[in-house]
Amino acid sequence: LPLHHRMFATQTEGELRVTQILKEKFPRATAIKVTDISGGCGAMYEIKIESEEFKEKRTVQQHQMVNQALKEEIKEMHGLRIFTSVPKR
Repeated sequence: LPLHHRMFATQTEGELRVTQILKEKFPRATAIKVTDISGGCGAMYEIKIESEEFKEKRTVQQHQMVNQALKEEIKEMHGLRIFTSVPKR
């Protein structure tokens, strides 16, 4: 079953925790979407974050910023997919 057909529409504890950390670390973010892509067990996440803080930074640098912000949480994960962007003017 595709993961977007989860039985519950609410975020998992892990999704909420990761979202909260990203909101604190990237106060200028205009969009943050955290999805547990391991079916709810917290092993793997997909993160989409749009923020002014990424302006003029290369993609690899943007991803390093996200990894740094989540370094404690990442220790518990098997994987992380990160998509970063700068808000369009």
